[in-house]
Amino acid sequence: MQSSLSTQIIALAGLSQAIRLLQSLARQNKLEPELYQTTLASIANLNPDTPLAVYGNDLNNIRSGLQTMISQLGDNATRDVEFTRYLVGVLALERKLNKNRGNMAELGKQLGQLERQLQHFAVTDETIVGRLADIYSECISSLGSRIQVYGTPDVLKQTAVQQKVRALLLAAVRAAVLWRQAGGSRLNFIFQRRKLVAAAKHMLAQTTS
Repeated sequence: MQSSLSTQIIALAGLSQAIRLLQSLARQNKLEPELYQTTLASIANLNPDTPLAVYGNDLNNIRSGLQTMISQLGDNATRDVEFTRYLVGVLALERKLNKNRGNMAELGKQLGQLERQLQHFAVTDETIVGRLADIYSECISSLGSRIQVYGTPDVLKQTAVQQKVRALLLAAVRAAVLWRQAGGSRLNFIFQRRKLVAAAKHMLAQTTS
């Protein structure tokens, strides 16, 4: 995939949306059903016709992510430090994954198998969520850099929540892969932050509230 600012924005919006869903789940055990479905569906979309196809070919599907991205990267004095920790952690995990051919190959194999399961189950079905959680544990957690999840202890100790957390982290890594493929890097946040925010605002203006 060629370097593309618009694709970088789509990827960052998808990543931001996955993190926000994770935070809501970990703190309150709440998820917005449509955003959750869109975010998990992005994982199995390995060969999209266009970058936006990863998120259902509709900018409205990542509207929440665009808003979050703008607030986090913009000139906002009240940025969410916890969000930033997740963002940095996911991007670091993706870099490790990209350098590990064995894990990458296994990830591709398991996601290919998942596509067949999705012919019989919805992506939010507990069977699929459990499988996504297993894939994250086997292919990504095994890289050695675990992401610390912050939230309500009574919520986080629930098995179903733990599986959803891992599934959302896998979706976040999927977005980070798209970010890298589009030419995204840590330097972009330093030298192109204003450009990223301006492009995100332009894209957000194309959505419907």
